[in-house]
Amino acid sequence: MSRVPRLKQFEFHREKLAELILYISEQCADDPAYGAVKLNKILYYADFDAYRLLGAPITGAQYRKLSEGPAPRDLVEVRMELEDAGRLRLEERQCFNRMQKRPVVVEGQGANVELFSREELSAVQDVIAFFFGKSAREVSDYSHREPGWILAEDREDIPYETAWLDGDPIDQETEESAVRVGMELLKARR
Repeated sequence: MSRVPRLKQFEFHREKLAELILYISEQCADDPAYGAVKLNKILYYADFDAYRLLGAPITGAQYRKLSEGPAPRDLVEVRMELEDAGRLRLEERQCFNRMQKRPVVVEGQGANVELFSREELSAVQDVIAFFFGKSAREVSDYSHREPGWILAEDREDIPYETAWLDGDPIDQETEESAVRVGMELLKARR
């Protein structure tokens, strides 16, 4: 049984996911720690931050809980379509003590940024800047503090509404105040 209810479904924009994979891969070309794991987390945070800041995710992709953190359900299929179309390739290379699968945009096959609003691209840039230079392990560990990832079962979808949850512990005074406000709202509804 799911512990996280599905509250709202967003339309999935497959083309935007494909172009966002290309855009992120282009923007992270100079990040020596950029690879497939990091791509997943940047996509997750870009969509969830856009939902929180703009009212809707960029791609509408469904993200699921995996052992290394959240990842889009359709990522592998969309990435393979980009590879088959000759727009993206995966390079294997040594990074720290493991083999990294690095998405690389084929020359002349860059992202169609016209699909994105200025605000969406800004949200993506902020996430890229935050994670730039961090290893896949650091990025995964960071994502493991997300309430949506914590609440979801293995391979379960993570609702976008969890973007509003804060994983930081609250002090007793804040908790008591929240309970008091909640009780007042319940009384007012009766």
